Amino acid sequence: MTFKKNEVENFLKVFEASKTKIRNFEGCQHLELWQEKSESDILFTYSWWQDDHCLQNYRQSELFAATWAQTKILFAAKPEAWSVDVLKKID
Repeated sequence: MTFKKNEVENFLKVFEASKTKIRNFEGCQHLELWQEKSESDILFTYSWWQDDHCLQNYRQSELFAATWAQTKILFAAKPEAWSVDVLKKID
């Protein structure tokens, strides 16, 4: 997600207020917030979900709607999202 430079702190406040609720949402197994090193206005959420059904339940929830409403007004560019599968894990 690319934010307006002056809105990054506002997003961090939104994330701080919602992170525990998201992490405790049924099926969420892991949640992280990442920031691009050279472009501090680019952030990523990284989450693991039990299955696609749980992810879709979250995306249809009031929690997502409320969090998204507060977040989308802060963007400088269209957000992108990916759902991926692990092809290989190397320990």
